[in-house]
Amino acid sequence: MDFATRITRKPLPLDRSRAESARELFSDLPRPVRDLIEGVAGTSPYLAGLLEREADWLPDALRHEEVVSRETEAFEELDAEELAVALRRAKRRVALFAALADLGGVWTLEEVTGALSDLADRAVDLALRVHVAHEIRRGKLPKTHADAGGIFALAMGKGGACELNYSSDIDLIVLYDDTAYAADDQFEARAALIRATRKMAATLSDVTGHGYVFRTDLRLRPDASVTPVCISVSAALAYYEAEGRTWERAAFIKARAAAGDIVAGKRFLQELRPFVWRKHLDFAAIQDAHDMRLRIRDHKGLGGRLDVPGHNMKLGQGGIREIEFFTQTRQLIAGGRDPDLRQRDTMGGLAALAAKGWIPEDVAQELTEHYREHRDIEHRVQMVNDAQTHSLPKDRDGLAVIAAMMGESDVDAWSTRLKSRLERVHELTESFFAPQDSRERPELSEEAQAIIARWQGYPAIRSNRAREIFKRVEPELLSRMARSGHMDEALLRFDSFLAGLPAGVQLFSLFDANPQLIELIVDICGTAPGLASYLARHPAVLDAVLGGSFFAPWPGVQALREELARALQSALSSPDGSYERALDTARRWAHEWQFRIGVHHLRGLIDADEAGGQYADLADACLSAMMPVTTADFARRHGPPPGRGAVVLGMGSLGARQLNAGSDLDLIVIYDADGVDGSDGPRPLAARPYYSRLTQAMITAISAPTAEGRLYEVDMRLRPSGRQGPVATSVQSFKSYQMTEAWTWEHLALTRARVVAMAGDHAPDLADQVEALRLSVLRDRGQDPRVMPDLAAMRERIFTAKSPSGSWETKIGPGRLQDIDLIAQSCALRAGDPARASVAQLQAGRRSGTLAATTADKLSSAHRFLWRLHASGRLLAEKTMNINEVGQGGREFLLRECGCANMQELASRLNDISSHTAELIAGELPDDTKEADS
Repeated sequence: MDFATRITRKPLPLDRSRAESARELFSDLPRPVRDLIEGVAGTSPYLAGLLEREADWLPDALRHEEVVSRETEAFEELDAEELAVALRRAKRRVALFAALADLGGVWTLEEVTGALSDLADRAVDLALRVHVAHEIRRGKLPKTHADAGGIFALAMGKGGACELNYSSDIDLIVLYDDTAYAADDQFEARAALIRATRKMAATLSDVTGHGYVFRTDLRLRPDASVTPVCISVSAALAYYEAEGRTWERAAFIKARAAAGDIVAGKRFLQELRPFVWRKHLDFAAIQDAHDMRLRIRDHKGLGGRLDVPGHNMKLGQGGIREIEFFTQTRQLIAGGRDPDLRQRDTMGGLAALAAKGWIPEDVAQELTEHYREHRDIEHRVQMVNDAQTHSLPKDRDGLAVIAAMMGESDVDAWSTRLKSRLERVHELTESFFAPQDSRERPELSEEAQAIIARWQGYPAIRSNRAREIFKRVEPELLSRMARSGHMDEALLRFDSFLAGLPAGVQLFSLFDANPQLIELIVDICGTAPGLASYLARHPAVLDAVLGGSFFAPWPGVQALREELARALQSALSSPDGSYERALDTARRWAHEWQFRIGVHHLRGLIDADEAGGQYADLADACLSAMMPVTTADFARRHGPPPGRGAVVLGMGSLGARQLNAGSDLDLIVIYDADGVDGSDGPRPLAARPYYSRLTQAMITAISAPTAEGRLYEVDMRLRPSGRQGPVATSVQSFKSYQMTEAWTWEHLALTRARVVAMAGDHAPDLADQVEALRLSVLRDRGQDPRVMPDLAAMRERIFTAKSPSGSWETKIGPGRLQDIDLIAQSCALRAGDPARASVAQLQAGRRSGTLAATTADKLSSAHRFLWRLHASGRLLAEKTMNINEVGQGGREFLLRECGCANMQELASRLNDISSHTAELIAGELPDDTKEADS
């Protein structure tokens, strides 16, 4: 590198005597370098001393870029005593080179801190290895094949992020892989590695006639007051799982395996990942970080007025730590869901947060600029006398030195600008950690006050911390309810929601940091108690609202399948991965998407028809992504599927791709053993029990409740022979049954059948065969003259068995959805048409002449109206909608969906459509049935 031509700045020499003495030592160097050396020596006594000591070394060194590798070359061959001396010489030279490159503008901040961090890594690794080797030679360390005896050092803090400051100490956690040693050798190995760790620390930090390398701090290890300087991986993992705190999570954002057995170190950090990066958005970390900041300020006495003289650039108001806390806390909040946010370095973290929309781009850029400036000042404070300090000088002359090192001659102007920057950083970060809300409660009725008074006894608000956070968000909640126009209803719904919450700290922290979510929760509670109940059971779904894509266009079924497949694979391949974790992952993922569909529908971003299709897309994605995972888990015990595999048929509303918020899934499983007797695995099964048990495993994977709830309820009663038939049917038996034994109602159900998931490498061929078989059955059996008489008899039995639940019933009863669905299915059956959705089947009847055009159009229009009312009602209430319990917000939602001006018009239209539709359908039935209806 041409050092001289890359110099862009230089300090102003205040001490002319030191400056001229240093300049004379390097008279042969280019003038820009001599000018730089003059300014450096004239402002820093420490660097002036290094320049004099390394006068013979520096001219040649400036011609090379890789100062760390050059100065530590072949150090592996040294013994412990020789290494201690050599490392001190290397530190001295790297410090001088880095200072010149920094003060001259030759290196960026990242290059300066990177070189210092590289030297720290190299020094720790060399010192660890030389002392482990000494224990081995003494016969004190049992034999192992692990690299460096399985010991490794994690660089923490600025070292882990490759951000070491100029006179930094290094924070290390030293661990060893206890699995590398036999059980009988554990005690001896532990003792030897503890000795090696102590000697490593002494090699680096002891001050000798040659100086020191790095002050070494080992106190970040678990429970440092009672544990030795080196502990086992197993003990560390057990500690973090049981007792780890938020500050330790934040510390591990920057953690990096830096020395010793790097592979073991990376493995440990991978295993620790669930502790650091929580699966849900973790806004409770904000309060923890804020409390930590206040404790640090109190402990260091850094509160009070902000003044530049004596100000601590690291811990003081507006300092480096505030930018780091701001960045790390937001990383903790969202990094569990988004690996792209897991950047170790502060500037990289700010950039990633801005790229993902967690902080504004201009805020990230401004904080990055302030961070660079702060770090530059910090380095110069330390360069003066190689002091591990972060505080600016208290006197004007001392401040003048720091300003001069930055090329500034006017210390007052420099101090004014710095104070302005510190105040700006404090302003940007303090509003995040401690937002001030002076909003007061709105005026409340006695009934409202009585409701609010009982909140303190709810599980979600019992802890002191939950009460403290809820106290901050309660005024905004109540104010938004008051503005909603129907506060009493919203308050009652929110009361039910709050009563159902098992815990509140995370959710209240979420509201505290994201007030826009309060508007959403008020909207949901005031309008859709069914959706509010869903939210109370699964409060973590609110994470998705903040993910950046909650209001993006619908991605489509293929993108959903791919996204869930990736999530499942990640769950299975993680260090603590398991089939059960994959099931939980699928449930969390699906709950978020179900909530999104409900919110979009509630807010009018989509209508009931679009919602029905999206719910179906989601179910398709869950089934198609889960089936291979379930099959693989089953195959580990019993071998892969014998023959051509199996397909899952979605029936009913799933087959028709018209689900609602509370739909269960009607499924049939068909397999083809293709002449293969059974499976080939550790515990082989004959083909029939293999597919029966695989089907049961699939049902369990979808419907069994886990810690994350369940995916869907599953109904298998549409399979051949219903409850009495096997849960999985061979394709040969299915064909025979459909052609010779099936009832007309089963042929009607078959009109909606659709392959939604597959198991086995050859299952796609089987899927094609099943679809061809379906169409063949429809075309053959649809010509049977018994179709319409059987339909009429079936209709009568249905109406006799279950009467409408009331005047607002949309599904059961003459002229309602089920009635239209049956006549639509008969159209597809008689026409031998592949259409599955009711409206498409009615139009197939129109095309084939089995249904008059006007009748098809009227029934299609009636179906659309009834579906909109039905789907909207299922969103409002988890079960049957009771119109008397639907609040004003819910009624407005129903009216909007159905295009009516008021509830009287909606009721009248429902009654008229149902009556007229019943007459139309009766007109399509055999004459004897019409007479019976009349």
